[in-house]
This record gives sequence, C-alpha cells and structure tokens, in this order.
Amino acid sequence: MGDIILINGKSIEKGETAEINLQFASLPTHTMIDLPIFVYRALKDGPTLLITAGLHGDEINGIEVIRKMIFDKTIIPTAGTVIAIPVVNVYGFIQTSREFPDGKDLNRSFPGSKSGSLASRIAHVMMNEILPNIDFGVDFHTGGASKANFPHIRCNTNDREVLKLAKAFSPPLIVNSKPPDHSFRKSAYLKGKTILTFEGGESLRFDEKAIKHGLRGVRRLMNYLGMSETKIASQKTLIMKRSWWNRAQTSGLFRPKVKPGQEIARYQVLGHITDPYGETEFTIKSRAKGVVIGLNNLCVVNKGEALIHIAAENS
Repeated sequence: MGDIILINGKSIEKGETAEINLQFASLPTHTMIDLPIFVYRALKDGPTLLITAGLHGDEINGIEVIRKMIFDKTIIPTAGTVIAIPVVNVYGFIQTSREFPDGKDLNRSFPGSKSGSLASRIAHVMMNEILPNIDFGVDFHTGGASKANFPHIRCNTNDREVLKLAKAFSPPLIVNSKPPDHSFRKSAYLKGKTILTFEGGESLRFDEKAIKHGLRGVRRLMNYLGMSETKIASQKTLIMKRSWWNRAQTSGLFRPKVKPGQEIARYQVLGHITDPYGETEFTIKSRAKGVVIGLNNLCVVNKGEALIHIAAENS
C-alpha cells in the first residue's frame, strides 16, 4: 500500500490511528446509523490486513475477537496496516438478526450497488472504500439458525498461496470450500484479494473456545505477514478436502450422539430422530470417516433439515 490510505475521503498516513464513522443511512426515526471503521498504521512498511465481523448481525464471536484485540492493543501492527470493522451489519446487530430489516443477507449481496437495497449499498461501500486498500483479510462468522460450528477456516485449499495463509492462522481445521456467489469472499477473490473465512461457535452465543482460536489465529497471521513480532506456537491443523451435511430423512425430535470437533468413523451412529409419541425411531449414521464441523442444536426438526456437518480429509 502507499504512504496514504484514503477511506470515505479521510486520509490516514503511516504511524496514524483513526476511527472513521461512515454514515450510510438512518432509522425511520431519523437516527443516523454509522459504520465504525478502525485503522491502525505502523511507520514501517508492510501489508494491509482487513479483519471483519458481523456481516451477519447475530454472529457475535468475531465481534468479540476484534473487540478484545482493540482493547488489549494487540491489533496495533509493528509494520503495515490493520483495518478492523467489528460490526459490518449494524442493523442486524441492533436487531440481533442475521439479515437487514428488508430480509436481505449482506453476504449474498456483493459486489453491491450504490442505489440498491440497504445490504447492497453496504456491500458497495465494502468493495469500493475498503477492499482497494487491503492485501489480505479474515472474515469472522459463526453457525446460523441454531447451528454450532467447530472452529475452522474455510478457503480454497487448492490455491497454494491461500493455503499458506490459512496454515499461518493455524486453526484446528482448514476446510476446502468454494465461496458462494455474491459473497464477500467470492467478490474479493474476483478483485484479486484473499479473504479467509473463519467459522466458530453459534449465533447469539459467546463461544470462548472459538474466540480464543480466532484471537490466536489473527496474531499468528500478523506475525507470519511480518506485521507483529509476537510469536504464538502453531497447533496441529487438519486439512479437509470435502464436507457435507447429514440431513433429516424424517421429521421429529432430534437427539445427536456426537459433538462439534469429534472424529467419527464410517457407519458410526450420529444421532436419532424420534416422533413425539414414542412410536418410531430413525437412526442417523455416517457414510464416511471424518470430523464433525457443525451441529444443529434444534430439538424439533423437519424432513430435509441440515443436522450434522461433516468434513473429511480425502477428496
């Protein structure tokens, strides 16, 4: 990056720290809604790392990761720049909702439009005000709709440079994942930028394990990129080439027999679905060896519902 970073008309020079409150809309009561953007620049040259959370407003673990880093000042680089946006979907955060008030999913609204929906307008800001200034990024997510995710990075493991970044983060698992169309990661990729997606925990719940993995992962990545002198030991990381959901074959009451992060064998019993009257029981079994990376915590499920997310090392 150059000597000056320009965001929303504000210049941030080397050695400066800035909070930019980008006004983009208001509530029906005329209350303005700002998008707070935090920029930390070292005097020494280096890459620019973007850290984002809260693209889905009810996914709070990543917000806590960034908050902790700001609070203890570990977010401040010794070289290069960190741009942090703790809550991208401010509307969803206020309403403890995944979506915007009109039901739009921000992470399916990229690259966005100046004159589109509210989500599309935020996506446009991200793509045009933030993305041109960065080299790499980490986007924090959790499981949604009562689904708990075991901490892992989602990325294209077939890209050697991307895989190096994911390994530097050193999560428990790296899962090969094609980015969804109109997602932030896909739109960034089309612009030549690498965004790692971190998944961990469940929406609207703090998961201390996921928060810890997120904190340590960002600090490892900053050290790998030459942005920090703090070294944190890496951990064993499994690279999973494929993943799939076990879905409910019938409706009823779901009782899992496994937990997120648990290794499973082929044909292992993963859980049961029973009717509420004690008449039937359906057994769920794994079709292959793998690791549980996601679990639906709903008790009452319908046929076709995603229940257990499994990843495997073989492709």
